[in-house]
Amino acid sequence: MKEPAGRHESRRAVNARKRISRRPSRLGTPAGSTGKPDRVGEPDAGFPGLLKRVWRRASEAGDLRSSLDVLLTLDGHVPGDIQLRALNSAEQAALTALCGLSWRDPDGATDGFADAVGTRAAASAGPAPGTSGPPAFLGEIGLTTSGRIALRTPGARPLDPRDLVGGVRRVPYDRAALDAYRRELDRARERNAACAADCRVWLAEQGPEGRDALLAQAREAAARTAPFVLYQEDMQYTNFRGRNTLTGKTLWPGHPDCVLSALQDLPLDLWSDQDVQLVVCLTLLIRSAGFGRVEEANGTQLTVDHVAYTLERVRRAYSTVSGVEPVPAATSHRVAELDRLAVALRERRRAVGQHAQLYREIHGALMHKVERVAADPGPAARARQDAVAERLRARLPLAGGTLTELGLNLAAAPGWLAEPHGAFGTGLESLVYETVAATVDVFGADFAMSRGMRSLPDLVRALRGESWAEICDWDITRFFCCVVPRPEAAAHFGSSQAALADAAWAMSSRMQYNSWHFVAGNLPRVPEVVARDHFVPPVVPDIAFFSDQHHHGHVGNNVRFSIRSPQAVEVDGRRFDGFMDLRLLRCAGDPFGEQDLLAAHQVSGFIARATSLAAGLVAAGAALEVTAFDSDWHWTAVTGRGPAASGALADPVRRAS
Repeated sequence: MKEPAGRHESRRAVNARKRISRRPSRLGTPAGSTGKPDRVGEPDAGFPGLLKRVWRRASEAGDLRSSLDVLLTLDGHVPGDIQLRALNSAEQAALTALCGLSWRDPDGATDGFADAVGTRAAASAGPAPGTSGPPAFLGEIGLTTSGRIALRTPGARPLDPRDLVGGVRRVPYDRAALDAYRRELDRARERNAACAADCRVWLAEQGPEGRDALLAQAREAAARTAPFVLYQEDMQYTNFRGRNTLTGKTLWPGHPDCVLSALQDLPLDLWSDQDVQLVVCLTLLIRSAGFGRVEEANGTQLTVDHVAYTLERVRRAYSTVSGVEPVPAATSHRVAELDRLAVALRERRRAVGQHAQLYREIHGALMHKVERVAADPGPAARARQDAVAERLRARLPLAGGTLTELGLNLAAAPGWLAEPHGAFGTGLESLVYETVAATVDVFGADFAMSRGMRSLPDLVRALRGESWAEICDWDITRFFCCVVPRPEAAAHFGSSQAALADAAWAMSSRMQYNSWHFVAGNLPRVPEVVARDHFVPPVVPDIAFFSDQHHHGHVGNNVRFSIRSPQAVEVDGRRFDGFMDLRLLRCAGDPFGEQDLLAAHQVSGFIARATSLAAGLVAAGAALEVTAFDSDWHWTAVTGRGPAASGALADPVRRAS
């Protein structure tokens, strides 16, 4: 049995190991010694290429409304309401005046979206441009490099071509459209001023210490969640790429460029209206469901009205769950009223989660996330689960007709998890592999994978010694991820099995990082844990669409449609959220659906239960180490051949996004 990676090595040995490539097709060769890349991506792969295609389609559209249909949905890649809610007040007023497009209901309330674009016509919509006389103003519409729609509104300067994907479309305003625009803009300005004033009153009531606590909470949210981009009129707040304005990967906590840090000791009367709404809206979102709710504002305007829309959408979704008392709607959009609603939703969320499956829908092009309440599992979900169970019965020493029964049978006699089984050193490794391999076939995925920790004995020892700093200091080699591709997935990698093995190992390495990134979030908040980079561990599954846009690994490895099902594992009496997960992905074709997610969540629950049982064996003295699923293993498992020789890949493979 191999000694687990990350054990006591000299610094020289560690550095020497790091200089050796772990890529399956280059295994054992010096890292960085190849003359050219094995795979060459398209220059505009991912988001830049998508935006170019979107603008080309929008430019070819025959009329303004058809062009907007393409722009609002990024040609079918996102729901249209996200883009509508990204518009500033003037832009929203312009679209309402020109086309009757608004994210609001006619009565000013916020609601769902009905048509294919995801918009409703506002009651004050003006006539189509050009129907009442010659143009009184010639505006513009364009698509920015960040994916937002941009409009030159009456009285504004021309759009800056440096911010745009292509050119602009000229948009004429007649007198009727200008009058409608003026009315809409006046209403929006009045509404914004009232919201900002209400936010100031509410923040003043919190007192200096209360405001400091809210700022600290918002900074923690920015540091512990996935990237987000929020807008307040033309102000951008982000912890993502480019010029960051919030604490994140670029700005360390307390950095003077972080807006939230700059507000720490600033008197409230000197806060801008934008910053006032930022702090209040972040607070409302966090109080409704924790840090993850912030991502549901991704790519939109962060205003009180938009937060009210989000909270009302959540309230209505929770109200559909039988056995759970509905939360009353907010009677107004005043901050104090929305605060009460947010707190009530967070309390009710626990009950909802006991009666129905919550999950998140992720729209990768704009990194926008939406919490959903799943329907009950139907025939499709049960068929998937039963097919996986059938495979496992044939390959593992387990009996039972369903995954639940297999889990109960395992719990009654888990000892074999710590013993060799089949080609693996432990039954746990065999169970993880067989479950992942069954899943990739049953779900018609291109890849399936599951991750975890290599040495449960080391973790148990560290927990008993309260060695929090030691756990935080473990590197990614302390974790594993078993990735199983379908052989047919090689078609997405130049029909090369070697390239497929490299892609599988790249995914495995990234998932090892994810385990490393989440584990600290389960530890006590001692200084070493707080100082260590980590995200809040995930607790609900998600389903993603068009994820091959921003994340470089996703772009390079065609991670287009995916399901992630994180699960908690109990280790020596301590619950570790997000300790493992099951992921499925497709590089092309149809996206996964809700019934797929429900079935996958049951499969990941089976692996999590086995891992908890294995941890129980370790706590009782078993020596259970996971030594499989390294680079060499992925090469052999994918290609069916022995260790790779230098130059296993032939000519570089150029692949599209």
